[in-house]
Amino acid sequence: MDTKLRAFLPADYHQLITWIDSDELNYLWGGPAFSFPLTSAQLRAHYDNPDIHAFMFVVDQVNAGYIELYQESLNSFRICRVFVATDFRGQKLSAVLLNQLIEKAQSEFHATSLSLAVFSHNHVAKCCYQSLGFRTTAIKQGIRHYQGKAWDLEIMQKNTLK
Repeated sequence: MDTKLRAFLPADYHQLITWIDSDELNYLWGGPAFSFPLTSAQLRAHYDNPDIHAFMFVVDQVNAGYIELYQESLNSFRICRVFVATDFRGQKLSAVLLNQLIEKAQSEFHATSLSLAVFSHNHVAKCCYQSLGFRTTAIKQGIRHYQGKAWDLEIMQKNTLK
């Protein structure tokens, strides 16, 4: 299986919009930064921020996922908006995607610290992050709300990069 990360381009907007196909998924993926339905205009405005580095995850020449790296300071980055397309789930590709991003963060951006935020009820994602060495450093209780329910947000960090 051939996998790679490549720059996310305006030509990819439609693919991402197609993947994010429900209000709940939109909120899980993008938090309050995006409204549903996702639009090209929202994406263009988001990518105007030079600290956001977006990537398409490609498996055997097929778009299979999306991920962002947000630069918080010189060597500290946050992993954001991790997404694996439905047809590619259940194949352990999230770990492949994340490992490729971690490697890129180190080699191209000289990252020494990576963090991420994940909703506490997203157990599958949390287990994946923990398997890659991320540890919970804080829990922000009830910080996000969706359809009248409070969602806790866990902050995870990986301090020592190879």
